[in-house]
Amino acid sequence: MSRPHKSSAIQRYLRTPKGLFTIVLAILTVIAAPHEGWRLVAPPLLGAVFAAMLVDAPLLRWRGGRWVFPDGAMLTGWIVALILSPHEPWHVAAITAVVGVVSKYLVRARKANVFNPAALALVATFYVFDTGQSWWGALPEMSILWISALVATGVFITIRMNKGPLVLAFLGSYYALATAFAFFGDPGHVAELYREPDLHAALFFAFFMVTDPPTSPPKHRDQLIYGVIVAVVSFAVFELVGAAYFLLAGLLVANVWEGWRKSRRGNAREPIAA
Repeated sequence: MSRPHKSSAIQRYLRTPKGLFTIVLAILTVIAAPHEGWRLVAPPLLGAVFAAMLVDAPLLRWRGGRWVFPDGAMLTGWIVALILSPHEPWHVAAITAVVGVVSKYLVRARKANVFNPAALALVATFYVFDTGQSWWGALPEMSILWISALVATGVFITIRMNKGPLVLAFLGSYYALATAFAFFGDPGHVAELYREPDLHAALFFAFFMVTDPPTSPPKHRDQLIYGVIVAVVSFAVFELVGAAYFLLAGLLVANVWEGWRKSRRGNAREPIAA
């Protein structure tokens, strides 16, 4: 009798946002990993995922009083591994994932973490380990036809999470700025944003990181503002600093805005957009 019960529990989980996100990341990993080489990507991927889960599981037990599956930590470690260069040592990926998990408990607003854990960890460890970010999970080195898989899975997740205005606001503002600077500045400099791997990275970032439910606003009006903030700051960092983490920097600034907005509302309950 236990097997049907476990099977139904797994099926219910796979219908949740985290369950659907797990399926999407698995699809992208299965597509991208053979091209990169399983022997190359497996150590940092497994290191990041299992290190994040091992750290988060006892913390969840301490906070909730019972053992639960650390699926949030699993997804954080997974995203970290898909963004970091697979040539990074496995322990660097593991440490980065752990930093992301711990950050969820250190900086909070209204019982939710302020910063996207993967984004904060990737920026923090960039200065410690001088890490490379290839965004191999976004399929940048594969045939252009494979971008349809990235877009299809991204649109699916965006619709299920009700984050359409947010994704459109970010991508629209981001590429509007790039187009404007192409006319009035150096077009060669911004042209790379329309090519691989930057194009693939922007799409992956928009679909799977900007839409992070705990750190992004639920209401459509706020999503538009949030998306524009991410785009403007990301492009400004790209133009003025040129750091590899320019997209992540834009997201972290928008996280601060969203955390400040939540704090202003105090304990008032915020309605979820239909």
